[in-house]
Amino acid sequence: MEYRDGMTYEAWVHAAFEPGKPDVSDPRVLAWLIRRNGLEMTHVSHGSHVGAVFSLAEIMAVLYTRVLRVRPSEPSWPDRDRIILSKGHAGAAMYAALAETGFFPVEELRHHYADGSHLSGHVSHRGVPGVEFSTGSLGHGLPVGVGLAMGARMDGAPWRTFVILGDGECDEGSVWEAALEGNQFQLDNLIAVVDHNHMQSLDFCEKTLKLEPFDEKWRSFGWHVLRVDGHDTEALEKAFEDAAAHRGSPSVIIADTVKGKGVSFMENNILWHYRTPQGEEYEAARRELEAQRP
Repeated sequence: MEYRDGMTYEAWVHAAFEPGKPDVSDPRVLAWLIRRNGLEMTHVSHGSHVGAVFSLAEIMAVLYTRVLRVRPSEPSWPDRDRIILSKGHAGAAMYAALAETGFFPVEELRHHYADGSHLSGHVSHRGVPGVEFSTGSLGHGLPVGVGLAMGARMDGAPWRTFVILGDGECDEGSVWEAALEGNQFQLDNLIAVVDHNHMQSLDFCEKTLKLEPFDEKWRSFGWHVLRVDGHDTEALEKAFEDAAAHRGSPSVIIADTVKGKGVSFMENNILWHYRTPQGEEYEAARRELEAQRP
């Protein structure tokens, strides 16, 4: 199916890599593709949350290239690691990661947020291989993750549970109730990641409801805490290795990120929580991203 200039959607997004194929085993390449797809998906669908998609790119890329034990050709493999994107409004990042790593064709991304599409604006598990749980109402992901981790423990199963939260989502009391339970049951098969881009829907977190000292809050709840640059793929990989080796309590990685990372006029600009990239803004963002190709 033609998309633009006689090209398929996949060819359009991957054009900067021609004549070779992008190496999606490299987290830097996958992060770039998550941003490039995220821009295109929100542009075509007139959808929002592109700023959150961009802040999440390296976290998602490292998970799918270096951390998760999954099989794209067998998405229901019983021993797969479970991953929940609790900040479901950034679902385009997960869809892009899944498509680029082989869970479903990249071409399907062009139907993001369209009527009748499985790729809803907030991430959905219905009809989407690799998505474990539908999210979007914030504060639900970590409680479900605790339940999954407890179930794996009771069954003696080897798989781990990963939950990606937003920092604004940590205003929710259900997050901290789940954090208490994770520690109570010593769920060291549970790893949370907070995409700490320091912004939420209408303003900076610190102007809405202060989170700092964020590390100390999690630590006081009994969690093993790591804090890294969320755009440094090597630092993220090491943090996940540390979390996987830790025993006796769940781990949380606080990943400091920049909302809108990768496009200068989107970075730290709250407009891009809801704003959709169109017209000259879309063209300018595309040019900036294409100039950053790994």
